[in-house]
Amino acid sequence: MNLLHLCFLCNEYPPGKHGGIGSFTRTLARALAFRGHRVTVLGFANAPHSIIEDDGGVRVHRLPHTRIRGLGFWFNGARLRHAIRTLHTDTPISLLEGPENAFATIPKSYPGRKIIRMNGGHHFFATTLGDHPRPWRSWLERRSFAHAHHLCAVSRFVAGETRRLLGLGDLPIEILPNPVDTSLFRPLPAVPTTPGLILFVGTLCEKKGIRQLVQAMPKVLSAVPSARLLACGGDSRIAATGRSYRDLLEATMTPETRTRITFADHVDNSQLPRKLAAAAVLVYPSHMEAHPIAWLEGMAMAKPIVASRTGPGPEVIQHGTSGLLCDPHDPNAIAQSVIRLLRNGTLAERLGAAARQRAVEEFSLDGLVLKNEAYYHACLEQSRVSRNAHPGSSPPIEDLNPAPSRMKVRVHERTFVELGRSTPTPP
Repeated sequence: MNLLHLCFLCNEYPPGKHGGIGSFTRTLARALAFRGHRVTVLGFANAPHSIIEDDGGVRVHRLPHTRIRGLGFWFNGARLRHAIRTLHTDTPISLLEGPENAFATIPKSYPGRKIIRMNGGHHFFATTLGDHPRPWRSWLERRSFAHAHHLCAVSRFVAGETRRLLGLGDLPIEILPNPVDTSLFRPLPAVPTTPGLILFVGTLCEKKGIRQLVQAMPKVLSAVPSARLLACGGDSRIAATGRSYRDLLEATMTPETRTRITFADHVDNSQLPRKLAAAAVLVYPSHMEAHPIAWLEGMAMAKPIVASRTGPGPEVIQHGTSGLLCDPHDPNAIAQSVIRLLRNGTLAERLGAAARQRAVEEFSLDGLVLKNEAYYHACLEQSRVSRNAHPGSSPPIEDLNPAPSRMKVRVHERTFVELGRSTPTPP
């Protein structure tokens, strides 16, 4: 096996504030480092200076954000390019990987074959959630795709939607599902299940469906009076008003549900298995996901799950076999599924066991790290064959939104003009 130097671009690497991309990056990066590869993570953090850490064999380099408002695209981009050049000089980079917008500031000529892993970018979530992509973020994402050599995606659904939205044509997209560490997330017989405990893990925001779950609780309590909901996750702010989303949820609770719903902060990954093990039912009514890691962790714990039937839901959970899928916008549908599992212990146990089996067979880290490794080597082989066929060239994906190389910055107007053509102003 040829050992590689893999560089991930990720601004959410734990233990700081992170979401699914951060969790995924750490899980895969550690596994690749364990197999002997040199793995580096580059990303920005709210820090006054650069920080370099070792995380289970992964070299994590956190870069400071620029403090000049409105010019992050240029100054942060310059810092990232300098970090890549320095890293490549020290140990040549085999592959650079990042999410949909990762390569907006990285020229196609920079070191390493560039891989975009689609975890649900701006176009994807804006459109599937019924909104319109913002011009600036849309431009960044298209520019990033224009600089990539290879594409992969965490689900068939996110691959198909992104292909359609960005006009990717027949470009090949490898499907590489998110992995779950089935040795960390596994059944814990020593932790007793709390009867009636409904657990939600995720950010408190509209996209995650927590509002509909709270609205489902009166019906759940009327059928199962012992039920209670524990929602673990960080709060968010409503964009239009700046109001706390948790405050909004609490304001909509009925008197009978107020004492049966508890909100708790984000749970550290090391403590999460015990929290999941204590739950009778896990509920994830997300309005949209790319390939939800929280679901995989619950499945690996052999817990019965109620999840969303939208998007890639059926790719992860087989309805009636390894969990229950429902309409995440319908509180009654959520309530009916939760009640069914709380009342029928035999069904809950059967679904949980099948979920564990599916997690091990389809989404285990042990199997998917090998699949990712094979994909990386295939990308490098494709590059070698292309160079032999076309000496001196290294063709990227066709430029979806070509941008001229020369630009001038009007700092006082917070705009930039490329060869006389206006381009959206960064926020």
